[in-house]
Amino acid sequence: MLDPAIVLRTVVLMLIAYLLGSIPMGVVVARVSGGTDPRTVGSGRTGGTNALRALGRGRAAIVVTGDLLKGALPVLLARYVTGGDPLVEVLCGAAAVAGAIWSVFAGFRSGRGVGTGVGTMLVIQPVAVLLAAPVFIVVIVLTRYVSLGSLIGSAAMFPAMLLVLLVVPDTPLPYVIYTAVGAALIWLAHADNIDRLLHGTERKFDLGLLAGKRPSG
Repeated sequence: MLDPAIVLRTVVLMLIAYLLGSIPMGVVVARVSGGTDPRTVGSGRTGGTNALRALGRGRAAIVVTGDLLKGALPVLLARYVTGGDPLVEVLCGAAAVAGAIWSVFAGFRSGRGVGTGVGTMLVIQPVAVLLAAPVFIVVIVLTRYVSLGSLIGSAAMFPAMLLVLLVVPDTPLPYVIYTAVGAALIWLAHADNIDRLLHGTERKFDLGLLAGKRPSG
């Protein structure tokens, strides 16, 4: 029988995770620095890629760091409070990613959850991130589609975790399942990108922005 106190604790931790994940870093950084609101340019999203378009490299780096932290911190909090319960950790990770995608502070439309998802995985299993990251980078460099890199990179996290299992066979099952669930959330958030990719209308990423090209706005 489930312990009501444990259930309540888990729900509270998930709520905190969702609220942390919901912080629209792109909007916060833009307002604090007097920059262009990323929701007014490009994809209209609040994550790192659109922040780069709207705010330039320096402030976009702050946005990306914030997105990573709002994924990592809820998992670390869950680990500390529960003493290392893998199930609660991944539930909080999923809640943080859901918040990043459907932010209560931004009309339930904010980022795509990629940065926050990576933040959760940096705590859950950083080796899987290291294995999947080259896939993300190579796809973007070859195709200039950040969305495609995010889709394939997130999907690569699951086989990366399976490779980790070969070295660390006692990896908790919830961690393994989370790599698939997290990828599914990210793919769901990219539904419009997938449609544009299929129809050849997806916007390509301007690599010049990484070299310091002046952002729009």
